[in-house]
Amino acid sequence: MSLLTPQAAVRSLAALALALLLAVPANAATAVDRHVVIVNHTHHALVQFYASNQDVDSWQEDILGEDTLDPGERVRINIDDGTGHCIYDFKAVFDDGDVLIRRKINVCKVGTYTYDE
Repeated sequence: MSLLTPQAAVRSLAALALALLLAVPANAATAVDRHVVIVNHTHHALVQFYASNQDVDSWQEDILGEDTLDPGERVRINIDDGTGHCIYDFKAVFDDGDVLIRRKINVCKVGTYTYDE
């Protein structure tokens, strides 16, 4: 059984601390907040809302589900799909049949997204 000298123990702890510090930026990048407040400032209810990261060729599930977002209302949505993406396309469907598609929304930087007429 060999024991580390005090100098070797300090070097080992320093190397471990450095390795942990280098690992933090990778973990911090995936911990970005992807919550966006969707605001409906139109005269029509928002009946469906989709957010798909830019690398997906189809719309994901309707985030609102059975709910609607009436004029003047807002809802906070977690856009994170687990892929680590920040750039998403939004699709909003209103009760009058209008469909609005907005591309390349950076959900890591945008805290609120408003639909206006």
